[in-house]
Amino acid sequence: MNQEKNTEKTMEDYLEAMLIVKERRGTVRSIDVAYFLGVTKPSVTYTTKRLKERGYITMDEDNLITLTETGMAIASRTYERHKMLTHFFVSLGVNAEIAQKDACLIEHDLSPETFQALCDHIRKMEND
Repeated sequence: MNQEKNTEKTMEDYLEAMLIVKERRGTVRSIDVAYFLGVTKPSVTYTTKRLKERGYITMDEDNLITLTETGMAIASRTYERHKMLTHFFVSLGVNAEIAQKDACLIEHDLSPETFQALCDHIRKMEND
């Protein structure tokens, strides 16, 4: 896999994690992101710097992280894909923990068309 695609996936994972931490705790700190993702604080520091450079997050004087509008859009899209894929895999009988991990693996690579078809199929299944 090429380096640029890995970088994009990492950034999406971090933005998604920041959104989830914000929903759970109300605020986002680097240490919370590190704990949530199971990575080191230096890894978070490195990636948050890149996210700031791209305009996806801001940090205040207390080092609290805030998603920008663009960062929130990416985080929300990624998180929505994650939740929908997890739900689908669980509905197929996959263990919830495995479903979560598998959803994380493919949430970045699924085309918009395939994701929409999957969502349509799930809605149809639930309405039958």
